Amino acid sequence: MTTRIDARFAELKQQGRSAFVTFVMAGDPDAKTSLDILKALPKAGADVIEIGMPFTDPMADGPSIQAAGLRALKGGMTLRKTLAMVRDFRKEDNATPIVLMGYYNPIYIYGVDGFLTDAKTAGVDGLIIVDLPPEEDTELCIPAMKAGLNFIRLATPTTDDKRLPAVLANTSGFVYYVSITGITGSAAADSNAVAEAVARIKRHTKLPVCVGFGIRTPETARAIAERANGAVVGTAIVDAVRANLDAEGRATPKTVSAVADLVSALAQGVRGAKQAAE
Repeated sequence: MTTRIDARFAELKQQGRSAFVTFVMAGDPDAKTSLDILKALPKAGADVIEIGMPFTDPMADGPSIQAAGLRALKGGMTLRKTLAMVRDFRKEDNATPIVLMGYYNPIYIYGVDGFLTDAKTAGVDGLIIVDLPPEEDTELCIPAMKAGLNFIRLATPTTDDKRLPAVLANTSGFVYYVSITGITGSAAADSNAVAEAVARIKRHTKLPVCVGFGIRTPETARAIAERANGAVVGTAIVDAVRANLDAEGRATPKTVSAVADLVSALAQGVRGAKQAAE
C-alpha cells in the first residue's frame, strides 16, 4: 500500500525539489499551543512533520529537545494525548504525512498491538524509534509494517557498508541520515560530507534520504536539500518555542507565530535548492 509519506515524496520528486521535514515535541509547551503549532506547520511550508513522543530518558536528544520533552511531560502530555493531537490535526489536514519519533519504552508500556491500531486510526503514517536496532525488528518494526505504517530507520556517519544492509532491510518511507556523530543540536551539518554519505546510502537503496541534526538556518537547509531528498529541522524549531515563552515557561501570543515564521524561512531555503541528487 502507498502511505502518505510515499505519496508526498513521489509528488515532490515530480516537482523536482527536496522535502522540508519539521520536528516538534508533542505537548510543548502545552497541549493547545502544541496543536496550534502543528496546524501552522504545513501552511508555513512543512512537507512532512515529525512529532516527538515525550519521554523521561531521551538519550539521543540534546539539551533543547530534552527540555521540550520535560516541558511537555510537566504539562501532562502522554502518548495517548499525542495520538489524540494527531486525530485533531487530521480533522483539517488529511494530506501532510505525520511521523512519530521517540523511544520504545512508552510504546511498550502502552502495548504494541493497541498502539499500532490507535496510531493508524489517528492518522499516523510512520515511526522513528531511535533505540530499536534491526536485531529487534520483531518487537515493533515488522508489526508496524503489517499495520500499514512506515518504519523509518536512522543511519549515521558510523554506519558502514557492512552494517547498512541490515539497517535498510525493513526500512520504508525514507531513510533518516544523522549528519553528525552525537546528540541533536550539538554541531552543524557539513554539506560536503553529507553529499558523500547520501551517495553511499543510495547505492544500497532506492528510498529517499533525508538529512537531520545540525540544520538551523535557511542557508544550511538549502545546502543540505541540494544534496539529499529532504532536510530535517528540529532543535532550531524547538528553540523558537522556548524563546517565545514567558518567565514561567508558558505560551505567549507570539509563540505560534514565531515558530511559523522560522519554519517559513527554513522552507524557503529548502525550496530554493536545486533538485536533490538521485
